[in-house]
Amino acid sequence: MNFECLFKLVPEDLPYSTIEELVGLQPVGVDACGSFTFISRNELIIDNLTVPAGKEITLLSVEVTENEERRARCQLMGQQGVFADMLIPFSYHGEFYECENDRGYSLQEIMMSDRLCRRRFRKIKSKKCGGPLLFVPIYQIQGIMHMRKNIVKFPSSLEVDVIDVTEQCKDLTFVTPLLLAEIATQPKTTFPTMAEILEAPEANRFFCCSWFTELKKGKHLVLHKRDNTAMVLACTPRGRKAQQYFLISHDYGGQMRRRPREFSSVYELYVAFSRCPGLKVRVTRHCEAVEEEGVPALKSEEICLPLFTQAHFVEKLPDKKKYCLADLVKNFSLPLEVKVVSCDKDLEKDPLVGLTAVVLEEALEETTVLASLPDSPERCFALPTRWLQMSLCFISDPLPWAEGQTPELHPETVSEVTDHFYHEYHRLTQTDMAPPPRPPKRKPSSSESQKTRDKPKSRTAKKKTNLMVLIFFGLENTMSIISINSLQD
Repeated sequence: MNFECLFKLVPEDLPYSTIEELVGLQPVGVDACGSFTFISRNELIIDNLTVPAGKEITLLSVEVTENEERRARCQLMGQQGVFADMLIPFSYHGEFYECENDRGYSLQEIMMSDRLCRRRFRKIKSKKCGGPLLFVPIYQIQGIMHMRKNIVKFPSSLEVDVIDVTEQCKDLTFVTPLLLAEIATQPKTTFPTMAEILEAPEANRFFCCSWFTELKKGKHLVLHKRDNTAMVLACTPRGRKAQQYFLISHDYGGQMRRRPREFSSVYELYVAFSRCPGLKVRVTRHCEAVEEEGVPALKSEEICLPLFTQAHFVEKLPDKKKYCLADLVKNFSLPLEVKVVSCDKDLEKDPLVGLTAVVLEEALEETTVLASLPDSPERCFALPTRWLQMSLCFISDPLPWAEGQTPELHPETVSEVTDHFYHEYHRLTQTDMAPPPRPPKRKPSSSESQKTRDKPKSRTAKKKTNLMVLIFFGLENTMSIISINSLQD
């Protein structure tokens, strides 16, 4: 269903006999009439306007007169490109044919439209496609048996006889399978309750934390509540070791200290500055001037640097204060690099302690169901409904604590996720602008090299239009980004 290519309609060969039939059978709704064009095999005479046979007419809208007569407002291209509007009664008879247009439809649009799913299509910009395509959906029905909780799947191609046995089965009770997302829509009074996993997540694509291994078919869970949980997507810095990725709840109890970020190019400075103005960095390595590319040396003065300039910068931080995660998200712009200096004492094992650094990349909010295992109901974990495809059913088993003695809950505030989760999340939410390519160095000829040696050196070389970073160097070789400019020759 998420096939990315687009398809265009193949016009029907049979004619429409009236305007009413034309409007009723057009491939899209009246709210999208502007893309539907037709012709009349015969000359049309509408009021004082004569439309020659074969002239393309575009359907704009449907209007109702005071006498409740329905008319189609159409548009016609006149001489010298001038448009003319006309109203054609629904009862107008003729021989009308649909015209081909270049509008593209996605497979999702086609399948979700009662009109489109009955039509023929061709693939846009494809010479290999033969005849017209007809899209036929394949359905699957899932059922629950009375004697067992297995989910039975019936393909749409299976031939069955259906018999109504309602009267004979009034005393039978069937379980109701619910997706995790459906459980999150239940009233708050439903919780806490007991549930059984009917279908576990098929593959460990997104999570690599301890609670995920407990989500097995037939396992019982305590469902405490549904919630919208504020989280931060975090990862370890890129380096020699394999990266780790985490979802951290705002309730995380550990303490963190900001770490200075490192940048290896002016482009990385540009991205960081656009997200967090007022950035100050320190140059830690000497940078030689590259005059043929317009790159000056880094000295204590106001200069302009192309985004492709390679150098090493380290952020200058004003303090070494400790923060909780919620305060960091509230007071600073992400991404942010931190060091966990004290663990969350509510966790049996804090996976963030001992890491050299953690990059807090993006704040997000996920709909979750807070769950735990019956043998340790106080140790909870949040199940994100968007990322876990599983089905459960409510069961009548008693809650694993005495009535009126609800245990104090200790939720898992850190869940380790896979790199697949990390990349899939960014694919669904945003795409960062790619860095500008570094221009290739032109190899001068021997004569040009001699001219270059003889010619006095200039401060900057002629270049094409480039995005530049205007930078000011002050005391202690500290650099402040002033603005981003587009400079020309």
